[in-house]
Amino acid sequence: MILITGATGLVGSHLAFKLLSSGKKIRAIKRHSADIGITKKIFNYYSKDGEKLFNEIEWVEADVLDVSSLYDAMDEIEYVYHCAAMVSFNLAEKDVLMKINVEGTANVVNTALKRGVKKLCHVSSVAALGRSYASKALNEKTEWKDSSQNSNYAISKYRAEREVMRGVAEGLSAVIVNPSVIIGPGEWGKSSTNLFKIVWKGLKYYSKGINGYIDVRDVVSIMVQLMQSDISNERFILYADHLSYQKLFNTIALHLNMPQPSIQATPLLGEIAWRMEKMKSFFTGQHPFITKETARTANQKVFYENDKIKKTLNFSFIPIEQSIKDTAQIFLKDKPQ
Repeated sequence: MILITGATGLVGSHLAFKLLSSGKKIRAIKRHSADIGITKKIFNYYSKDGEKLFNEIEWVEADVLDVSSLYDAMDEIEYVYHCAAMVSFNLAEKDVLMKINVEGTANVVNTALKRGVKKLCHVSSVAALGRSYASKALNEKTEWKDSSQNSNYAISKYRAEREVMRGVAEGLSAVIVNPSVIIGPGEWGKSSTNLFKIVWKGLKYYSKGINGYIDVRDVVSIMVQLMQSDISNERFILYADHLSYQKLFNTIALHLNMPQPSIQATPLLGEIAWRMEKMKSFFTGQHPFITKETARTANQKVFYENDKIKKTLNFSFIPIEQSIKDTAQIFLKDKPQ
């Protein structure tokens, strides 16, 4: 039996679909307030029998911050995919970010050890590599270095990886994947799916920064292949291609039939924007669209190496433009508000 944490998220929902489509039995944890309808929607995107497949999920109410519920959820579980995490670049959410991503991962690791789980796959992020080596292409051997360029999200993912490696030292078999920005359909407006929503609403600005991108279907395919292999105690950077934010937004706009952003967001403009957003959020109570962290990373150029995963699995990635096109088509069918 397989357990998935974060099965209502972008990666977790696609992973659940892939595993069930291949005949695997899965259990998925959800918090009391979680909307499992999001996962059902993902299933229906990809299959006419999506709802039937969705109904094969064994849902259990649990939380990565509730050890007793995790222990019950891992009863008779052999393999764990830990996809649950919080993605936030809002300084006001630092404490809860650390609690979910670091303490939550520690709880999953400790429970997996107690339950004798055969193998764990931890979904980390390229953010866990840090940003202090921005002038170099980052790879799996890149060592973390404390830096003011590292976001709180990056710090939380780095510390979460440390918890996994502690588990490995205590006898847990585990693999870690470090995806770059993930492209795919999900709960529009959350995490990377928000890229499509902001372009749909008429994004006017672009920046000259560069980042790596990967299709969510590639992420889950690699995760499954790693878990089904004898590979253990390794981490893998996952990205298909690098794009400038200008190219990314232009491509999204093209496939959404929207005007392309035409105003360059310079570092100075970004500094003004996040301060204005912070003031706006103070009066409205809404999360700021631009934060200090996102504004300052928007013009950074970060490159990665993916030779390790390509050689290990002989893996070929879905072209990012195809990924954007496929996601845009699903977005247009949904037409989220």
